Amino acid sequence: MEERININVSATEYDKTSKEIKRVLGRMEEMVHGQEDFLITDSEFAFGWHFFVASVNREMVIKLADMMGDEFNKYKGKGLDKKFISLLSEKMDGKDVKIKFALKEEMESSKFGIF
Repeated sequence: MEERININVSATEYDKTSKEIKRVLGRMEEMVHGQEDFLITDSEFAFGWHFFVASVNREMVIKLADMMGDEFNKYKGKGLDKKFISLLSEKMDGKDVKIKFALKEEMESSKFGIF
């Protein structure tokens, strides 16, 4: 079974944001010659925000990091997952969407007080 990076996404506009994320991840997927390397869930709406998950095949991210080399390593964060979130955030800048990303695993552990 493939290992995935699960990213919690918070956005004010689901349709517009999910389309942009699909477009950005689709370009990354094309760069590494992948297929069906990501999926985006339906959203849940609360407090004026849409919450959903973008699940990305870790192998695609590893290939992307190898392809980008030192450029990928310059992104903020410790480890592959956080650097990928920084890259994704940068690619979403200027897309006229209000969006926040967080690793799903970190969100789940913090709600139980494990840091």
